[in-house]
Amino acid sequence: MRVTGLPRDPGPAAWNRLLPAPPPPTPLSGDRKSDWLVIGAGFAGLAAARRLSQIREGDTIAILDAVRVGDGPAGRNSGFMIDLPHDLSSDNYGGDQQQDQAQIEAKRAAIAFARDAAQEYGLPSEPITLSGKINAAASSRGMRHNADYAAHLASLGEAHAMYDAAQMQAITGSDYYQGGLFTPGAAMIQPAMFVRGMAQGLQSNRITLHENSPVTGLTRSQGVWTASTPAGSVAAPNVVLAVNGHAESFGFFRRRLMHVFTYASMTRALSGDEIAALGGIAVWGATPADPLGTTVRRISGIGGDRIVIRNRFTYDPGMTVNERRIASVGRDHDKAFQARFPVLKGVAMEYRWGGRLCLSRNNVPAFGEVEDSLFAACCQNGLGTAKGTFAGIAAADLAAGEDTLFTRHQLAAAPPARLPPEPLAWIGANARMRWGERAAGKEM
Repeated sequence: MRVTGLPRDPGPAAWNRLLPAPPPPTPLSGDRKSDWLVIGAGFAGLAAARRLSQIREGDTIAILDAVRVGDGPAGRNSGFMIDLPHDLSSDNYGGDQQQDQAQIEAKRAAIAFARDAAQEYGLPSEPITLSGKINAAASSRGMRHNADYAAHLASLGEAHAMYDAAQMQAITGSDYYQGGLFTPGAAMIQPAMFVRGMAQGLQSNRITLHENSPVTGLTRSQGVWTASTPAGSVAAPNVVLAVNGHAESFGFFRRRLMHVFTYASMTRALSGDEIAALGGIAVWGATPADPLGTTVRRISGIGGDRIVIRNRFTYDPGMTVNERRIASVGRDHDKAFQARFPVLKGVAMEYRWGGRLCLSRNNVPAFGEVEDSLFAACCQNGLGTAKGTFAGIAAADLAAGEDTLFTRHQLAAAPPARLPPEPLAWIGANARMRWGERAAGKEM
């Protein structure tokens, strides 16, 4: 099969820009063989490689990525590794109770796997910390969403705490919020630091990573897959495809994946006087009570004290967005930032960027053995950190013939539903998102 182009990620991957420059990449050059090939070095691909290294000791593993680790979608998310139900297509994140319980079990297993990897590879606390998160409500509508979600969590037996406006201001330094819903099980990550740490920790004499090595073709002959890149090839009997929505460019799940961009801006580092004027605590993360509202993080670590604003969704089936879109959405970020932090009126955004999500119409993964010995770990439905990690583990287990929680969970899902034809899908998806953003009101 010929790979039909590469997605483009607009704007700089800010989390990666905060870190020291990595060592020079080692693009694939020449032809080589391996027992396993993993395509994609994001959360799913790195989890698959680590899992394979655990259950197939002695096997060689090659990992290919089209860009530098941390520059692609894995380094562009908001850094929430959420353990609880978080369905972006719902009104209050919850869903069917039995399905939600299965999701919780799966995502907690993924978080545990990620934390074990960080410990094994000697990463500091900043890349991943089990600190919990807040659903922040800025309106009576948001408060109702939180109350509904809290009732759903209570029915699941899940720990949570309701915060009032004063508690929210003590945490965030902002009087914008009427209340919040705290849940303790989420991990907060510095996504680029985490995936770079994972990639470095994995590499050994049997696990090799080739960055800046986009796969342009994939063929199978006599039981062996060969992936071609601009300067070489890898031949392997087994392949894990961990490229999220880009799977469609390989010819799989066509007209079954929704390619959605979301957008974020990050401030410059705050000065000491600005930190004192803001108040609050140095590190926190808030998802919006309305799924289409504004996510906010305050970070403190490498790169200084900063605030991250993320909102707006657009459906772009071509998997590309131009820089004009980034500038346009940036104005919405500035409004959300100033509404929440008027005391920081003079603080400008240093970075603005977009990141790709992959959703299915029926909120299921694109997973399984899609061709002989070719296993897909794709379509994370907007939760790439936790669900991507889980999918990578599951794909590795399935490929190795292991019957585990991971494989059973993923294989139990229905296949992704077919989308309406274009331009109906584009019109319908974007209209629904624009309506949802307007309905979110002060949560935006």
